[in-house]
Amino acid sequence: MKTIYQSTVTEVGSQVELFLQEKMIVLFNESAPSDLREIAVIHQYCPLEDDITVGDELVIGDQSFKITSVGHKVNETMRELGHSTVSFNGSLESDLPGTLCVEDKEVPNITVSSKIMFRKLSMGI
Repeated sequence: MKTIYQSTVTEVGSQVELFLQEKMIVLFNESAPSDLREIAVIHQYCPLEDDITVGDELVIGDQSFKITSVGHKVNETMRELGHSTVSFNGSLESDLPGTLCVEDKEVPNITVSSKIMFRKLSMGI
């Protein structure tokens, strides 16, 4: 298993709870525009060391989620802005280019200092 992204939450926007009720979160690194910060989980900048792909794992705090689909813009926006919308619905197709879908499990409790990681489960051939 290889960690390809590891960050720490620095701010949880005042409207994040509304998204959590819909089984979604919006990630942004600290470069997020002020008008989006209230809906976002803000985390420290860090580099994305490899592309996020189906079958990889998202870890938030002590909970892990298998990635079921990756919108075609997710890797680009994660590299540039630490940004993606994460949907905890288990969908095999992302409905929006910047959406990452993970298995349908209980949405994690996210607080300041929560860790966010993406991990490759297989190293390939």
